[in-house]
Amino acid sequence: MMRQSIAIVYHSGYGHTHRQAEAVKAGIEQVDGAEALLLTVDKVERHWGELNAAEAIVFGSPTYMGAVSAPFKAFQEATSSAVLAKGYLWRDKIAAGFTTSGSRSGDKLSTLMQMVVFAAQHGMHWVGLDLPPANCSSTGSEEDLNRLGFWLGAGAQANTDEGPQTAPPASDLATARYLGRRVALTTLQFVRGRRSIPLEHAVAAYD
Repeated sequence: MMRQSIAIVYHSGYGHTHRQAEAVKAGIEQVDGAEALLLTVDKVERHWGELNAAEAIVFGSPTYMGAVSAPFKAFQEATSSAVLAKGYLWRDKIAAGFTTSGSRSGDKLSTLMQMVVFAAQHGMHWVGLDLPPANCSSTGSEEDLNRLGFWLGAGAQANTDEGPQTAPPASDLATARYLGRRVALTTLQFVRGRRSIPLEHAVAAYD
């Protein structure tokens, strides 16, 4: 069976988001038939072809001042000429996202929403978490998956006085692995469905 490529494109300022990206990669690689390509935004210029060939792209950025980081925003803007202007090269790819900040909320939702809009501009299909919010009752725990209660993507919290060796905590990294696995499974389902119903047949049926 041909393995489907799932790219992870991210920026990490202090190493915490890098830990999250590695966890997403590990989740992808748990799924037979999927392989992960890990790319930092500063290396994208040499890998547009691989991104265009991938069946899915997972985006990652720290949340700085309620938004994606400047390097990640520069990557987003570069896709205007490198991808959109060349014919919607990412149309119908699967997309997902993750982000880290120093506080539990830290306006991470704003960052994930920016990624969703970005994916929509490219005609991609967004995959969120299918996990219930956790750690929200007297029986909850800091060890729960999705302990921060995000749905659009994987959120992580890293104490600002801790390095990436100890932050984000294990539960947030486990949530990122869960997202990676979910994206891989969704991608395989999507690819197999597309092969059984070619796009031109679907358009003809709609018309």
